[in-house]
Amino acid sequence: MRIPLLAILLAVVFCQVSLPIAFAASPSSARPERQLLAKPGEKIALGAGHYFTYGFTKPPKMGTAIMRVEIFSREGVRDTSFTVKGDADMPSMRGAHSSGDANFTISNKGLYLLPLRLVMPGDWEICFSFLKGGKTVLRGAYLFDL
Repeated sequence: MRIPLLAILLAVVFCQVSLPIAFAASPSSARPERQLLAKPGEKIALGAGHYFTYGFTKPPKMGTAIMRVEIFSREGVRDTSFTVKGDADMPSMRGAHSSGDANFTISNKGLYLLPLRLVMPGDWEICFSFLKGGKTVLRGAYLFDL
C-alpha cells in the first residue's frame, strides 16, 4: 500500500511526526561555521601575523551600502595579499535576499570594498571569508539591524 505524499506532509505538520534521515538537510547545504566578529572598527586577529578592521563607509540604510575591510601586518603595514569574500543575507529569511558570495575589490589605497544591496529593514548578516594562498584563514559574521 502506498501512502500519498500529502498524507505524509499532513502527519508531519499536524502530528509532529519526524521525517526519516533521508529527508534531512544534507551537510553540503549547511553553512560553514563562522565566528561572530567584534564590533566594527575594532582590531580583529587574522592568523598569527595580521589583523583587520571592518565597517560600512557610511551608516547603512536601504539601498546600496559599501562594506570596507582593511588588513594590516602586526607591525601596522597595510597588506593586500589576502582574498576577502562577503555575502549579505537576512538570517530570518535565509536565501531570500542573499547577495551571494562575492570578492571584495581592492582600491588604489589598499582598501577592500564590497557594495551590498540592502533591500528591506530587519536583521542582516554579513559573512566574511579571508583567504591567503587559497586557504581559508578566518570565517566571520557581523549581525546588524537596518
